[in-house]
Amino acid sequence: MVASRDGSASALHTTFAHLPEFLRSGDVLVVNRTRVVPARMFATRADGVQFEVLFLSKNDERHFMAWAKPGKRLRPGNILEVAGGGRISFIGRERGERLGLFDVDADNTVDTLLERSGHIPLPPYIHRADAGADRERYQTIFAREAGSVAAPTAGLHFDEGMLASLRANGVTIVDVTLHIGPGTFQPLFDEVVEKNRLHAEKFSIDVTTLREVASAKREGRRVIAVGTTVTRTLEHAARQGWLEEPFQDRSGETALFLYPGADFLAVDALITNFHLPRSSLLMLVCAFMGTERALACYQDAVARGYRFFSYGDAMLIA
Repeated sequence: MVASRDGSASALHTTFAHLPEFLRSGDVLVVNRTRVVPARMFATRADGVQFEVLFLSKNDERHFMAWAKPGKRLRPGNILEVAGGGRISFIGRERGERLGLFDVDADNTVDTLLERSGHIPLPPYIHRADAGADRERYQTIFAREAGSVAAPTAGLHFDEGMLASLRANGVTIVDVTLHIGPGTFQPLFDEVVEKNRLHAEKFSIDVTTLREVASAKREGRRVIAVGTTVTRTLEHAARQGWLEEPFQDRSGETALFLYPGADFLAVDALITNFHLPRSSLLMLVCAFMGTERALACYQDAVARGYRFFSYGDAMLIA
C-alpha cells in the first residue's frame, strides 16, 4: 500500500517490486543493520523445573540480562542446565520478577552459549517452533550487528536487486543500528496513551549517516525510514541535536515513544509493515500520518486481505 501522509491522495495498491517508482533521486533511505540473535533458551533446574530464558542484553562476556519464565520460581544461586549444552547461574532480579542477571559457565561465553544452544525468538503470533532456516530467514539483508530479539521486519522486503535499482535511480542508502528488545511485542496497557513507557533499546549511528540525513534535511530532500526502529533512532538523534555540526559517531539507548501529537524532525516518509492493535508501533504510524488516516488505511488493508505482522505486507507512507 502506498499511502499519502497528508491525505492529499487516495491510497494505491501495488507490489513491493515497484517501490523504486515511488522514490526519487536525492532521497536518503535509512535501514537498520541489527541482526537477530538466537536469544531463546530452554533450561532445567536440578529439581526438574523447566524455564524459558530470553536473552535481552550482554553485560560482558560472561554475564547477561534476560527474562525468565516462570521467573517467580528462580532463586539467586540456582544453576540451570541449558538444552543443547551449557549451564547458566541466576544471580538475582532487577526491575521485576522476570528480569534477571545471569552468568555462564567457565566453558562458554554469552555469545558461544547463544550460538550453540539458543533458538530464534519468533514472534508469539507465529504458532510454530523455530527451525534452523529461521536463523537466516528471520534476518534482513542489512543484518550485520548482532543484538536484537526481533527482526526489523520492514527490511525483510528488500533484496540486493532492489537496492541496486534504488541506487541507480539516485537514492542514497545509509544505516543505523537499533537492537530490538522484547518490548516491541508488549501491548500498551494504560488507556491513557501518555502514561505508557517503552523499554530502552541500544542504538548506534555513525557520522556518515548523520551527515547524509542532515544534508537531506537542509536541502529539502526526503529522508525515508525503513521501519519504526529507524524512525525512533533518527528522531531520537534529532531531539539530541545530533543533526547539527560537529557530526560524530553516536550511541546510547532510547525509549522514545512517538504517539499522536508528536513532531517528526528527521523522517519524511516511512516504509513499515502492518502492526498489532494497541501497540507502540501502531501509535507511531498514527502519529506519523494522523490517526484517522492511519485507521482508514488499516481498514482498507483488512478488507483487501493484506497480511499483517512480521512476515506480512508493507506500506509506504509518503
